[in-house]
Amino acid sequence: MHHAPHDSPPRPAALPTFRHAAAALGLCSVLLLVLVAVEWRPLISADDDVSRTTHRWAVADPDVTQACRILTDWVWDPVTMRLLGAAVAVWLVWRHADWWTAGWLVATAALGTLLQQGLKAAVGRARPVWPDPVDSAHYAAYPSGHALTATVVLGLLLWLLHRHGVGRVVWRAALALAALSVAGVGLTRIWLGVHWPSDVLGGWMLGAMLVTLAIAVQLRWRP
Repeated sequence: MHHAPHDSPPRPAALPTFRHAAAALGLCSVLLLVLVAVEWRPLISADDDVSRTTHRWAVADPDVTQACRILTDWVWDPVTMRLLGAAVAVWLVWRHADWWTAGWLVATAALGTLLQQGLKAAVGRARPVWPDPVDSAHYAAYPSGHALTATVVLGLLLWLLHRHGVGRVVWRAALALAALSVAGVGLTRIWLGVHWPSDVLGGWMLGAMLVTLAIAVQLRWRP
């Protein structure tokens, strides 16, 4: 059976598929934002229950907690993710003279930063407060900037790998690493007690919305 290569032109259905995905993720993000803003009791209660449980585990297991701090502060940190995206943008210009894709990558990452900072300021949600904290963080809680930034940068890089037709082994390894990183950064933020679970969920959904929207823009407007 013949399989189309990764860099084959997208099918006609690809563009509306990404548009619909972006719209669905946008609606879900708005719904969660409203529930957080009005402090919907079932959501607040679930956040509190999960956070108390994971914080108790974090205090009881300092070795795992230290590993989480290293991963979240150095490996999956938003600065690290943005530097990774910037390095890929430079490579696209240097090796392929692809200014359009480099600009698209940088602009989407910058939009993600503006979106999360704007929502943090608008919602002003307080972070969890513990008598025995294991870590600290700045700014408001919603949404998680770590979760949003990792989702945006790694999602876009996966799309670029797909478009450039990497081999099956490389693709599967990149997909697994990206999934582990996106999931891991969110879970470490909850484990360390600096975000509510819904903050992380919001970051994931907003990041995925930006990725699907950016892909739709590329499919529609890239020369």
